[in-house]
Amino acid sequence: MKIDATIRLRAGPDALIRQGHPWIFAGAISEWKGAKRCGAVTDVLASTGEWIGRGIMNPDTELAVRVLTRHPDEAVDETLILTRVDQALALRARLFAAQPAGGETDAYRLIFSESDLLSGLVADRYADVLSMQVRAKIWEPYLPAILAHLKRATGLKRVHLSLNPDHAAREGLDPAVLTPMCDTIEGPVRIRESGFLYDVDVGGGHKTGFYVDQRENRRRVGAHAAGRTVLSAYCYTGAFELHAARAGAKDVLGLDCAAPALEQAARHHELNRSPIPVRYERGDVPQVLRRYRDAARTFDMIILDPPRFVVSRAQKDKGLRAYKDINLMAIKLLAPGGVLATFSCSGLVSSSDFRTSVEWATRDSGRTVTILEILGQPPDHPILTSFPESEYLKGLICYVR
Repeated sequence: MKIDATIRLRAGPDALIRQGHPWIFAGAISEWKGAKRCGAVTDVLASTGEWIGRGIMNPDTELAVRVLTRHPDEAVDETLILTRVDQALALRARLFAAQPAGGETDAYRLIFSESDLLSGLVADRYADVLSMQVRAKIWEPYLPAILAHLKRATGLKRVHLSLNPDHAAREGLDPAVLTPMCDTIEGPVRIRESGFLYDVDVGGGHKTGFYVDQRENRRRVGAHAAGRTVLSAYCYTGAFELHAARAGAKDVLGLDCAAPALEQAARHHELNRSPIPVRYERGDVPQVLRRYRDAARTFDMIILDPPRFVVSRAQKDKGLRAYKDINLMAIKLLAPGGVLATFSCSGLVSSSDFRTSVEWATRDSGRTVTILEILGQPPDHPILTSFPESEYLKGLICYVR
């Protein structure tokens, strides 16, 4: 078995790793022995010297080691990695095996990073396209084997590799290494979900191209839209609005700051022959909500699906205030008996944190708010119990008196 290095952890941080957390930060390490290079297979010792895990090192980043196994006899190599890929695919095959004839959806997550024990690697299916996010440099040497294995196992023929600029800068990822593994994907990829068709810009869209994690929440939120005037804020390419229109909303307005997203949202309503006209407005959401407030405008339902407001622990307090502020404005804009559907996709914000920010907004609004439904992420985005950050998507559907 190949072992390139050994690290010993400080007392305190080693307890989290014993509990199954896969991230080891440089500050938690008291001693390094052996190779100190990206890709080095690394044994992890507790402060007492006891073996507690094995992973792959990137000493040039704050997140220095990603633990991949807690079994001392299990080698960290290509065989283990491809086995993990197969396990992830087998889970999705079970999850989507009961779809109706023709399929409920052909867009879903195949690999979800830490939750599939492949920290820093995410893969989505969009019809016949495999869209992969690479978030850690440790995966560069393994990518050709992983991609070839995924294509064989899934039958997907085209590959797109997504590289977030923040991940690239933090991890030292090299686009020149990844680009030759990609296929040229011209034009949008058409997917289906919940009876709707969407054209996904795999190369230019958010994340890996589309918010597949909101699949089930779109249905739940849409179920409350009948007969209501609906505002969908941070609407992106229009999926929530399609569900609201199909459910019988009286009027739907989408709001986002990105012109290309709004143009695509309008095309989606044409493609799906939306039963009612859906209007779109471009603008900064907090500013527009304040303008609506000042004009005494009201809605019967407001959907808030913002981007991550918390991307680091240092930003958490500021981000929670931002969640509180937009929810406060939304509550004030709702007519009595209105519905607020509100979300957070920040992994560093717990369900309790998010609930608290909405409770702050409730108190300041002077309104009475009742939670009707608690929402989360779908099962193709599983939650690793020892890694709370994997429970990143939180949602509430609230009744506002």
